Amino acid sequence: MSTPTDPWAALRRHTPARIALGRAGGSLPTRELLAFAAAHAQARDAVHQALDLPALEAALRAEGWGTLQVSSRAVDRAEYLRRPDLGRRLDAASAQRLEAQAGAPVDLLIVLGDGLSAQAVQAHALPLLRALREALQGEFTLAPLLLASQARVALADEAGALLGARLALMLIGERPGLSSPDSLGAYLTHAPRLGCHDAQRNCISNIRPQGLAPALAALRLNWLLREALRRRLTGVGLKDESETLLLVR
Repeated sequence: MSTPTDPWAALRRHTPARIALGRAGGSLPTRELLAFAAAHAQARDAVHQALDLPALEAALRAEGWGTLQVSSRAVDRAEYLRRPDLGRRLDAASAQRLEAQAGAPVDLLIVLGDGLSAQAVQAHALPLLRALREALQGEFTLAPLLLASQARVALADEAGALLGARLALMLIGERPGLSSPDSLGAYLTHAPRLGCHDAQRNCISNIRPQGLAPALAALRLNWLLREALRRRLTGVGLKDESETLLLVR
């Protein structure tokens, strides 16, 4: 007598979501419990893993990016996780370094922040930057690329203000999920300055090959960057219409 086919089983091939797990009596099968524990461990590791700054900086410079390293006011990872406010501000030495670096205003500052998943930045920032540079076609003036340690999103506001950037783009590791420990987020802010809030930003999340591919994320960012400069705003007043325009074309 053949075993009935589980109609949910075929759907598992199309999503990392935990569906059709089965059961063993009143509990989950052992394999699913072990898989959940492994995913949870990967997420915890992602939060605590340090960004390999020398390797990332070498890779960026090999492709022609000028870089500067900066740090937040959080002195180590433990303090960073306990005190999100410290991750939003540059430490004194970094602020002085940017003040000395400042010159004429620029269109765009890009910051790579470790955030809550350094592996997301390590793996996906460079492919995204390659695609974004191609999309921008050299039409934006750029500040040096900042590599930020113990960083939160708002750190780019202070950095952008110090460097006179019209736009600040923070590429940062997002809070890990149980199926996505390496998700990269992009946060765009017009007229960055201390005190900006989340409603003043545009966000593109889940940038990774298994989510939003870096090449597609670059197309969306290119549209947002150009419209942000043209309209002089970001956030709730700037809706991402890039997908609609691509469909029209």
